[in-house]
Amino acid sequence: MGSTSAQSNEGLGRRDVIKRSAAIGLITVPTMSFLASCASSDSGTDQKVEKGKTSGKNPLGVNETAPLDFVLFDGGFGTEYATDAVKQYTNAFPKAKVKFTPTQKIQSELQPRFNGGTPPDLIDNSGAEQMDMGVLVGKKQLADLTPLMDAPSFDDPNKKVRDTLRPGVLEMGQFDGDPVWIMYYAYTVYGVWYSQTALDKLDAEYPEDWDAMLALCEKAKKKGIAGWTYAGKYPYYLPFSLYPFIGKIGGREVLDAIDNLEPNAWKHPAVKSAFEAYYELFKKGYILKGTPGIDHTQSQTAWTEGKALFLPNGSWVENEAAKTTPKDFQMKVAAPSSLDSSDKLPFGTIWASGGEPFIVPANAKNPDGGMEQLRIMLSEASSKNFTTKVKSLSAFNGGTDGLTLSTALQSGVDALTKAGSNVLNPRLQDWYVALQKEKIGVGALGEMMAGRITPAEAIKKCQEYADAAAKDDSIKHYKHQ
Repeated sequence: MGSTSAQSNEGLGRRDVIKRSAAIGLITVPTMSFLASCASSDSGTDQKVEKGKTSGKNPLGVNETAPLDFVLFDGGFGTEYATDAVKQYTNAFPKAKVKFTPTQKIQSELQPRFNGGTPPDLIDNSGAEQMDMGVLVGKKQLADLTPLMDAPSFDDPNKKVRDTLRPGVLEMGQFDGDPVWIMYYAYTVYGVWYSQTALDKLDAEYPEDWDAMLALCEKAKKKGIAGWTYAGKYPYYLPFSLYPFIGKIGGREVLDAIDNLEPNAWKHPAVKSAFEAYYELFKKGYILKGTPGIDHTQSQTAWTEGKALFLPNGSWVENEAAKTTPKDFQMKVAAPSSLDSSDKLPFGTIWASGGEPFIVPANAKNPDGGMEQLRIMLSEASSKNFTTKVKSLSAFNGGTDGLTLSTALQSGVDALTKAGSNVLNPRLQDWYVALQKEKIGVGALGEMMAGRITPAEAIKKCQEYADAAAKDDSIKHYKHQ
């Protein structure tokens, strides 16, 4: 992601004339502190199954009779793509019993198992109860997936699994050095989601700068339509469009500095400009009424019902909102609007990265089986099945040939093409989950967008939260290399 140093950026155009004020308030949400008492790396008993015979069909040496325990987050992508892959595993190892458990309560159900040294063999560690990845890596709770990455790919024995992945996916799973701790299975395009049909009804195009965004929101407001909505109960959805907006304004080095927990990173002029622009949406009444009190599903439903034009989200939203999406909705995603002509990066700069993190615990009984299940999922057939079933790209670099893509998925592909090398990948949500979700997301951004604190107060909070995390010796710290 480039340089790790934040640069000053004076003369930021229209952004410096925006002035804000708001009352201070409080918001209460369920705590999300996880793995506070995570088991140490040598906890549990040595109950790993014996290794099987390595062969061309079984390059990881999976024990053909060993049970496999697979826990999947049951969220926006559903479970069918995974159960289809499990069938392939059982066909390959008919004597192996697979226990497949879908759940939305990843942390509350699995933390006791980690603490007791009896975790599953494969976990889709996602959702609101996602276990803190930085903590898991720091406490040596995860198996190194390098054997999977160096194994022959499912489709071509002359090509390693690592060579079949989309750019950046393998690196996302690395925290320090070469070991790969996480396999991000989905490839997510984050940004501003909208309905082309809704824009057509307003005789409008997607706004490429902030003045045009405000003008369109005003036009929609006069028609009784809100400009924006978001997951008010989970305001850490806001960064899906806000972070690339910051990076576009000030350059990717601003996001690097934030990820690195550098002193004063949040005080960069680009952050101030972005926060003030978003706060303007609140001040002008362009946020759907009641948004701070709704969750992700309710915000998506309000959006698909045409109550708001824009929604910050990731590409899982198409599948997650499918039941409420009209057939003529023409769902699309776009990169954040430019702020003005002095932005460091061009319009089209977007956030895209690996999503849906799969992990194999260090204390898993059958880690080879967990990795083999992932090898199966990273085949072209499984990738195409995933894309067909859930309307999202996978980490497999390809898998769309011959498929008819929806407007949403095609817009994601088009957005990546337009972005070219201007694809950003902030790591705060991977490295410091509690900081990103509880503190910056809820404590600062949620409060600001609800009008309870000003942008300046939100920035001050973000910096204080980041400084506290940087000084906290109980958590492992990471930096862009």
